[in-house]
Amino acid sequence: MKARKAIPKTALPRLYRIDEMIASGRYPSTRQMAEDYGTSMSSISRDIEFMKYSLEAPIKYDARRRGYYYSKKTFRLPGSFTTTENIQALGMAKTLLSLYRDTPLYDAARNLLESITAPLVDRNNPGLYENRIVVPPVAASNVETETWNTITAGLKENKVLAFTYRGAWDDDFKPRRVRPYQLLFDNGAWFLYGYAEKRRAIRMFNLSRIKNTALTKYTFTLPPDYDYCSRADGSNFGVFAGNTKYRFSIVFYEDSKLWVKERKWAADQVIEETEEGTVIIFTSTQYDKVLEWVLSRGCTAEPLEPENLVKDWKWNAARMRKMAGGKKREGEN
Repeated sequence: MKARKAIPKTALPRLYRIDEMIASGRYPSTRQMAEDYGTSMSSISRDIEFMKYSLEAPIKYDARRRGYYYSKKTFRLPGSFTTTENIQALGMAKTLLSLYRDTPLYDAARNLLESITAPLVDRNNPGLYENRIVVPPVAASNVETETWNTITAGLKENKVLAFTYRGAWDDDFKPRRVRPYQLLFDNGAWFLYGYAEKRRAIRMFNLSRIKNTALTKYTFTLPPDYDYCSRADGSNFGVFAGNTKYRFSIVFYEDSKLWVKERKWAADQVIEETEEGTVIIFTSTQYDKVLEWVLSRGCTAEPLEPENLVKDWKWNAARMRKMAGGKKREGEN
């Protein structure tokens, strides 16, 4: 079998996993390593040859134990042949993974990244990405492991799911049958995006509100346009959208003027500076989310159009004023 002349980037994580298994002292066989990583025995054999002759790894085969070992027990695969960009990318991936801490996939993904990055750790600064580059925690919704596993099985096998669900305006849980298309992550929460058979329409379901999930025996074929991204309209206000596209015009004041210019809120956004403030103009089908967005900036954001957005904003402002007792701040006219 020909040894690899150069290491493909896609093989790098596999080499480190082979290194970890051999260094464990458990004498792993080619078959065991292939099954562990989910690849072919021929790929593992080529990797071992590359490690022996190109990376000078002291790999030996023990016929009695039918597995591989390092003749130098202190040997570990060096990280020096990988690029700085690869090291940085893996380190950042570990940091960003904290966003998914309260989801069932976190432990498995964390363990995989730990096994990949172990040989790459800078011994003079081992906690760089964990301690110096930080993703603050978000308010994440809880997802039951059984719910997660059943839904991902439905995605894998294209099987219709049956479960009970409590919507935001429901008093109790109601039965649902859904063809699962995708799982979407938005602002600390996971959503099932799929075709609701009773409604005969695409719907979104918050995983934390799902119970009694089960796989049915019925399968389905994914439609060509199943991908959520293919239906997105170019605005970036989360996963929820409506069917009507609106032209929004919103003016921002004070500290919100700089804030609104720092991000890409929509693909077609236009920003204009006026005597009143900074005006952003864009189109979107995410009406409810845009309303939430404007309200979140308090008195430093004011909608100009469409008319129904202006009305809804005023209604919410009036209601908050009433809840506050109609009191004015000192010095307010």
